[in-house]
Amino acid sequence: MDYAQSQRAPGKHLSGFMVVVVLHIILGWALLNGLARKIVEVVKAPIETKIIEEVKPPPPPPPENLPPPPKTAPPPPSYVPPPEVQIANPTPAPAITVSRDVPPPAPPVTIAPPPGPPTPPAPAAPRVAAKPAIANVQACAPKNEDYPPAALRAEATGITKIRFTIDGTGKLVKTEIVKSAGSSREHRLLDRVAAEKLSGCNFTPGIDDHGKPVGGVFDVEYVWKVE
Repeated sequence: MDYAQSQRAPGKHLSGFMVVVVLHIILGWALLNGLARKIVEVVKAPIETKIIEEVKPPPPPPPENLPPPPKTAPPPPSYVPPPEVQIANPTPAPAITVSRDVPPPAPPVTIAPPPGPPTPPAPAAPRVAAKPAIANVQACAPKNEDYPPAALRAEATGITKIRFTIDGTGKLVKTEIVKSAGSSREHRLLDRVAAEKLSGCNFTPGIDDHGKPVGGVFDVEYVWKVE
């Protein structure tokens, strides 16, 4: 039977364990009883005691040629308090006045009042009604004697439209024919005469919203007709 098979029978191990425990209990009881008797017998035996007395050595002899004992000093004299001396109150020392230069007081600080509210701006000048530049064409318009003879023989008629540009002083700056009186050579003669005559007119500059003179551009139409 191997070790593995022996481990499969736990009943045998339990009985062996119980036998070992019982043997230990019996052995312990025997040891306790035997030892207790020996201890009691040892304690009951008589114990002898002896008292040893300490022997003190004899005192040494007194030394020879000892110095004489010191003389006793006389008692100190009794304390007599000195007589009280009354001292008059000393005159107090005069007070010492120390003068020092004191700087003059600072001048008062003048605080300027805060500035008032700003002055409102002056009201704007009232606007002026603007006026355009004009020309007095009645005094310089072409007359019957200014009608070109070739255009008169051809009985050429029409409307010549001229655009004038002037500056702020009323001076004529530019003359432009924007519409011819017709398509023939005689009509172009009419346009040339109208531009020459009307350019000699007196021009008046315009006025803006602030009343200042300004230049301008305006158109003038002249009607050519045979009477």
